[in-house]
Amino acid sequence: MKLLYDLISEECSKNITRRYSTSFSLGIRFLAREFRGPVYAIYGFVRLADEIVDSFEGFEQEAMLRQLEKDTYRSLEDRISINPVLNAFQRVVHRYDIDTELIAAFLESMAMDLQKQVYTRSLYEKYIYGSAEVVGLMCLRVFCRGDGQLYERLRPAAMKLGAAFQKINFLRDIRTDYEGLGRMYFPGTDFGNFCNAQKSNIEADIAADFAAGYEGIRQLPADARFGVYLAYVYYKRLFKKIQAIPGERILQARVRIPDYQKIYLLFSSLTKSKLNLI
Repeated sequence: MKLLYDLISEECSKNITRRYSTSFSLGIRFLAREFRGPVYAIYGFVRLADEIVDSFEGFEQEAMLRQLEKDTYRSLEDRISINPVLNAFQRVVHRYDIDTELIAAFLESMAMDLQKQVYTRSLYEKYIYGSAEVVGLMCLRVFCRGDGQLYERLRPAAMKLGAAFQKINFLRDIRTDYEGLGRMYFPGTDFGNFCNAQKSNIEADIAADFAAGYEGIRQLPADARFGVYLAYVYYKRLFKKIQAIPGERILQARVRIPDYQKIYLLFSSLTKSKLNLI
């Protein structure tokens, strides 16, 4: 019966991923079948913590996050959890030997979101590492199938790609984070007088992360490459749309990619893949 419960746990994380991120879940569908369940499990765990700090206003968010932390480590020790998301996640951690330091860094960054603060450069880099780069590293562990040398070679690129995705999320959600949640992630930025010069500096940083991340994508195992590339393409298009918005207007708009553009990007990416142009 545990096999059935494990399958249900994986299905739960899969549903969470599909409901919260249509773009990311579409990329997962183009991974090799063996990778899909593990990546769903990683995203399900990440989403669970993120919802606590972002959406559960009016509840004891700090206590809930601490309980999640305790339950996470207990599930790793017991190799099972009555929380299906944690049960799916612990199985992936054990199967792919994911370092618990990555999990600790992620939970620490989530705890930082409970504090309304202006981020210094050091706090910003710490947050980006824990909230995004470690997630890329968890997925990379899965894609490398235990190949430690490949993991170490692609580690810097995976971190850069995760950082690029997160920074784009920050720009896209800047109004919600700043006005709704009191968060000001980008260091040295005056959100009360956000201008093109400040926005251009942030975009140059993202572009550098993207370039490094893309080089890593090209070196991924073939059965992981296209799914990650598709996520990259979606975020790249989102980034270009954000770049087209003047700095003084970025707080008034939340950019998204229409479904018809996603379909176009999917088929154009498939064509590039078939022609070995990735």
